[in-house]
Amino acid sequence: MVYFETSEVELKTTFNEKFVKETVAFLNTNGGQIIIGVDNNGKAIGVANVDESLRKIADVITDQIEPPATDMVETKIITDNGKLLICVSVEKGIKPLYCIKKYGYSTSGCLIRVGTTCKSMTEEQISFRYKQRYVLNDLIVEAPSNLPVMSFHSLKQFYLDKGYRLNENSFETNLYLITSDGRYNIMGELLSDNNRYSLIFVKFNGINKAAISQRTDYGKRSLLFAYEQLMNRITSENICISDTSVRPRIDTYLYDYDSVNEAVINAIVHNDWTISEPQISFYSDRMEIISHGGLPNNLSRDEFFRGISRPRNLKLMKIFSDLDIVEHTGHGIPTIVEKYGNDVFEITDNYIIVTIPFNKNVLEIACNNGIGGLNGGLNGGLNGSLTYVDEKILEAMIRNPKVCKTDIATEVGKSLRTVERRINYLVETGYIVRQGSRKTGQWKVIK
Repeated sequence: MVYFETSEVELKTTFNEKFVKETVAFLNTNGGQIIIGVDNNGKAIGVANVDESLRKIADVITDQIEPPATDMVETKIITDNGKLLICVSVEKGIKPLYCIKKYGYSTSGCLIRVGTTCKSMTEEQISFRYKQRYVLNDLIVEAPSNLPVMSFHSLKQFYLDKGYRLNENSFETNLYLITSDGRYNIMGELLSDNNRYSLIFVKFNGINKAAISQRTDYGKRSLLFAYEQLMNRITSENICISDTSVRPRIDTYLYDYDSVNEAVINAIVHNDWTISEPQISFYSDRMEIISHGGLPNNLSRDEFFRGISRPRNLKLMKIFSDLDIVEHTGHGIPTIVEKYGNDVFEITDNYIIVTIPFNKNVLEIACNNGIGGLNGGLNGGLNGSLTYVDEKILEAMIRNPKVCKTDIATEVGKSLRTVERRINYLVETGYIVRQGSRKTGQWKVIK
């Protein structure tokens, strides 16, 4: 077989340093193939050291191109008359601009394919495409997922619970879960039962990352379900100190739940999911919520703090709005600013970190009284006093000693995990005992 170079085919005798230029050029143009092991006459001569060449190719794709393009490049070995060739297929990039990381967004680092050659982009072309990074909406709608089959039982149930009825024949199109050519996109995967993305919760022992205590990835199901799981976890970690010497009682929490919830929602709907997932880091003195991609859609810092909303993931925001998770009124950032000020935000071109400091009085009292510990997540009260949730649990048990934990959780409006932790606390502090077996027994309120 004789091979020919075209605008979408590049032939190489061996792997060399020009490979990264050709890959970037295809990403910035219309995609193409790089075939290694073909001489100048288009004849297959084979690759002498296939494993070494594959390693070098992988290094280029993972380490030398910005932004990451691993999902856009596929490498495979083909044979021609017994000769082993390496074929690298490069898709047109989903981002407006790619560069050789070594040279950055310069004429040396940004290339396009013109005919059968690679040409440096002009400064004007680079500037135009660079700006597009911040004005293009819904990359998760445009970018295809490599999952060929998805199911959406959880998503449908969320809509049913809100009184919506989804048309089985058109909901994937109506909710923008597929690309214009009919493939599932990243947003489809995020909302599917097959979701491989996670919301990451990491706990550290101390005020830095020197010692990790626990990591939990809330995923493997719809992002909507993962969000609920994560917020249940954040609720259970929120230590409450109760002053019952006054009426009405005064409850003081480790952190403001509403502010954290707004920060998490913003991290989800404004995150650049083509880079990485949002992460919540829990230290002994603070919580950090990180999202990737910086300020979306050319939004200025002043507009950001004023609550002007320009979602990076507009269609995802619409679904969160449909389900009453977010109101889309732009009040989220002002809520955080009102409680904690502007200084809790660290904003760069690549990420946004919201740092929620823990209430120092709650920390001190909790440490002095051994309440749960920040790494234990026990939502306890001072010197054995009861929280509002504790009182509701006791009331439910007095009315019906055989009540189950699931019904209690529904009644008090808390997660099952939170209720189980509070019940354990009530048992340990002598407020209640369990009489009889787990299935047929009942609760006895002592205090």
